[in-house]
Parts: sequence; structure tokens; C-alpha cells
Amino acid sequence: MATGGIDETTEFRPRFDAVGLITCVTVAADGRVLMVAGMNAEALRLTLDTGIVHYWSRSRATLWRKGDTSGQVQRLLELRVDCDQDVLLARVEVGGDGGACHTGRRSCFYRVVEADGATLRIVEEPQAVPI
Repeated sequence: MATGGIDETTEFRPRFDAVGLITCVTVAADGRVLMVAGMNAEALRLTLDTGIVHYWSRSRATLWRKGDTSGQVQRLLELRVDCDQDVLLARVEVGGDGGACHTGRRSCFYRVVEADGATLRIVEEPQAVPI
């Protein structure tokens, strides 16, 4: 129910964008941000039905079950939705080497933008062979 313009509904109504995707921020059980990807309605349904996180790959234009090629299967622990229901937050347990990035790193967020706004500093080295 809306209270003063704030949506407090308990009905899950994900808001997909114009191309049918919703952003999903994925974090490890310890809270570390692993990755951000899109989900379409089918990926979201499969995630909820199976407990294994699925995404929509924009670059390959296909449904993608995380871990099928990398072994980095993401088991869903909790799925949250933001206040506008247009962003998801998936808390996961990661199988395989515990990574999430195709570069072999645990997190896709392994570079820091320096103060000059033009330079990146690598802060995490690969833990596994890139996929």
C-alpha cells in the first residue's frame, strides 16, 4: 500500500525495462558485490523455480544459467527488490572456485577509477583461469 508516495506493497511486481530486462546486483553471502547483470522474465522465473541464478546475456542474446561453463554456480539464498521494484539484489552462495567474473576474479569489480578520472588501478588479481 502506498503511504505518502512510498510503495509499501507486499506484492512482487518487477518492473522490466523497455527491452524486457531488470537489473540484478549479485552479492556473495558475505556481502561482497560479485556482478551486475540483466534478467528477463524467464531468467527470473527459473531463478525462483530452481534456486540457481539465471540471467539474460545481452552480448549473446540468450538465457544463461550462471555456472554452466565456469562451474561458478550461484545458489540463491535471498532475492530482494528495491523500492521501485526495478532492481533486484540476489544474495548467493557461489560454487566452483567462488568466483563470478569471466576474467577469473571473484568479483567483476576489480578496478578502481583513480582521481584523475582517466586511469584504472587493478585491485584484485585473477584467482582462476579466465573463461
